[in-house]
Parts: sequence; structure tokens; C-alpha cells
Amino acid sequence: MGAGGERDPVRYSEVTAKSALTRVYGMPYFSWSLNPYTGCSHACSYCFARQYHALRERDTGRGFDREVEVKINFPDLLRNELKRLRLRETVALGTATDPYQRCEGRYRITRRTLEALAESPLPLVIVTKGTLVVRDVDVLVRIARQVSVRVCFSIGSVDADLARKVEPETPPPAPRLEAMRRLRGAGLDAGVLAAPILPGLSDSEASLDAVARAARDHDATFFHHRPLKLDPGVKPHYFAFLAEHFPVLLPQAAEQFADRINPDRHYVAELEARVARVRARYGFGEDREGELDVERERAEAAGEPTSSAPAQMRLAI
Repeated sequence: MGAGGERDPVRYSEVTAKSALTRVYGMPYFSWSLNPYTGCSHACSYCFARQYHALRERDTGRGFDREVEVKINFPDLLRNELKRLRLRETVALGTATDPYQRCEGRYRITRRTLEALAESPLPLVIVTKGTLVVRDVDVLVRIARQVSVRVCFSIGSVDADLARKVEPETPPPAPRLEAMRRLRGAGLDAGVLAAPILPGLSDSEASLDAVARAARDHDATFFHHRPLKLDPGVKPHYFAFLAEHFPVLLPQAAEQFADRINPDRHYVAELEARVARVRARYGFGEDREGELDVERERAEAAGEPTSSAPAQMRLAI
């Protein structure tokens, strides 16, 4: 943090990548991943992708959210790789970094990545907290005329004040919902992934109901959720957030995640029951084919070989 509680500026480094497509093994919903940036300026305190920096022995704090690498040759690499690709399997965009973080407005790496996919399409899933995705509606529609396209907007709560604290440099929930509505207006498959659900902050039925109601009001085609997951490289940052903004919740969180990265099964079962009631209330079907086990799949799809990821990162939540 800088003076007066302001966050330090982000430093962007232009780098050249060795490859664009990352093969993903054992995932039910996609076989390839694309990450045009390394690190993410959204600065979400709970971000699971900080753990990938830990696996590479890189700083999981400022090194993750204040030092972002821009893969300037990424779209050209992708074009060449797509020419040689035989199986047209699903690709996920944004598994270890948000493809629509702030710098995308300047660098347009994601835009050019989508243009490459429009020329040689693969079924596509995008996960984002960014609203800049609406800029690329034209390209997404071109891809969707050829293969399936799904855009998942990550919205864990519609409480703007909570969002400002826990994910300080993301667009507020309301603009994200409006961006989703605009994609739906263009005929695209877009919905809400309420993730992560934060114990004591966004896991009440009232909070979940508010997100699902907003999703329905903005014409979402699906509503899914994920509990909080705290890997070793993530836990200190989330605990620091609690200590600053919600200190009363810190002892409970420290106990809940003392020797585990996922909530215990009793908590998860209660959360699932609340979500089931909310989903039924607003008419969201099961949609099992489209539902992404995003935390699990992202753990496999961040560019690390499967064998190098800790065992717990390969567990479904």
C-alpha cells in the first residue's frame, strides 16, 4: 500500500512467451487453457492464482498483483499453434489471470487472441470480472457462429462495499451484471459464477439470493457458485484482508482453515443446500454440462504440468 492507504501502481513488463496453448489433462470441461498475462492487477485478496506464483517461487503479494507480465507475442503464437492443432477441443481463456484486467484496454492481447480463435475456432469458455469484454462482442459473436462460446462473470456478492474491500481494483458488481446483460443481448451464452463464497461475508442465503436475483434480472443463462479455497500462497493475503476490514471474523477463519485449504464437508453441505434453494427460487437448472469446476480446473490449467501441482490443488471442491 502507498501513502494514505492507496495501492501502489502496477508495473507492466512486456515479455515473449514460448507457447500460447497449455494442454490440460483430466478436466471434464476443457482441454486447453489460454492466459495472455501473468499476474493480475485486480488484487483480489482471495485469488487462488497467487498459489501459482508460490509454485514458481515468486512473490505472491506485490509480485502477483503489482507486477504483471504482458505476453506481447501471444496472439501470433496462438495462430501458429492453431494451424497445427488437430483436435478441436474446448479452450478456457482466463484460468490463471483475468483476460480483461485493466491493461487489456491498452495492450489488446485478449482481443487479438479472440481474433485468432475466430479464424480457427475452438469451443470457448471465458472467466472474467472485467467489463471490457463488451468491447469484443463482435468477435465473440463471430466465434459463436462456428462453435460454442460461454462467458462466466465472477460475482461473489452484489454488495458494492464488500467488493471494493475484497477485490479492490475490479469493476463493481453492477457494471459486471450490465456487461453480462449486453452479451446476452447479442445472443451470447453468459451467466454468473458466484465465486468464491466468503464465510461470514457472502455465504448467507440472503446474500446468495441477492446474487441469483440479480443474475436472473440481467438475463443470465446460468448461476453457479464455488466456496472459498485458501492455498498456502493465498491464505496470508486473505487473512490480512480480514484483519484490516473484518477482524471479528479472523479467529473463525484461522480455525476453519488451520490445517486445510477447503472448508469442511459439513460447511460445504450447508452451503450447497442454500444454493440449491436459491437456484430453484429463480429457475436456474442444473446445467451440469456447462458448469465449470473452475477452482479445480484452474489449478490444472495455469501452465504448470499436472504432476507439479500439489495433490490438494487437483481435488474438486
